[in-house]
Amino acid sequence: MRRIMLALVFCLSGTPLSAQSYPDKIVRMIVPAPPGGQTDVLARYLAQRLQAALGQNVIVDNRAGAGGAIGARAAAIAEPDGHTIFFGNTSTLAVIPAVSKNPGYDPNRIFASVASVSESYMILVVHPSFPAKTVQEFIAYAKANPGKLNFANAGAGNVTHLTGAMFRSAAQIDFVDVPHKGGAESVTAVLGQQVDFALESPVILLPLIREGRLRALAVTSARRKAEIAEIPTMREGGADFVATLLTGVVAPAGTPGAIVERLNAKDVRAGFESRDDETAVLGEREAADQFAGAGVEGDYVGAEHTAAGLEDGAADAAALLAKVGIGI
Repeated sequence: MRRIMLALVFCLSGTPLSAQSYPDKIVRMIVPAPPGGQTDVLARYLAQRLQAALGQNVIVDNRAGAGGAIGARAAAIAEPDGHTIFFGNTSTLAVIPAVSKNPGYDPNRIFASVASVSESYMILVVHPSFPAKTVQEFIAYAKANPGKLNFANAGAGNVTHLTGAMFRSAAQIDFVDVPHKGGAESVTAVLGQQVDFALESPVILLPLIREGRLRALAVTSARRKAEIAEIPTMREGGADFVATLLTGVVAPAGTPGAIVERLNAKDVRAGFESRDDETAVLGEREAADQFAGAGVEGDYVGAEHTAAGLEDGAADAAALLAKVGIGI
């Protein structure tokens, strides 16, 4: 099954005088997720990089809810002066606009893309007391108990919701969706045994798996991942699908091209470059190592290098969602 891919692109505009003094006040980065999850962790790292590069405070403004749509709507109506930016992901920039009858925003129309930031995957986890020890056993158990398992996701239209639907379709099983406000809350529900399983990012799951507090059954990537090599892919387990999570930065439409270029400064990109880059300073290579160890491929690619637009990502999402029967 085709992965949802999100590529970001922008059109350079003129350079008004206001761009020459940018930034002249605090920059607000709206994050469509609560603290503690992968999107929030990556956004806070980026905020630190931007703050050092811009010489101005960059604050993270967590706006969780409605699968991330609340944060996206808040960013969409902000002034296009570069002092409000949005740290979006596959959910907010492709999935929700594609499946919602009234999402409240159109990313192709009201956002100017700045950069893609990272790509990651998800892990199927259960509580250690759950009867299944492999994804094959999980599928067999779900088939023997149709509609009885509870699945924690980060809200309707969120990429975890979509991934659950892909799992349901590929494995031909049935379970109950239980929406939460974010990934950290979903994981807490599995830890507390309020729900049976979750599909979440490695950033929050890997430490808990290594501590034995959660049991990993499968990864949603196309291949096994080095940081959790003993865990098979969904395809190996009999569920033929791949799901990834992409993150990127956008700004309100009309943001001057010179400001977008400033947000793509070399010293911002350096912190996301490959850990094999010998020109990177030690701290930057360490950051890349940390990302890789947490299952995230950091790659800060400016909009001028992208090959497709938001419209392509939304079209891919719409086709996939129609296939698995999601609409909100």
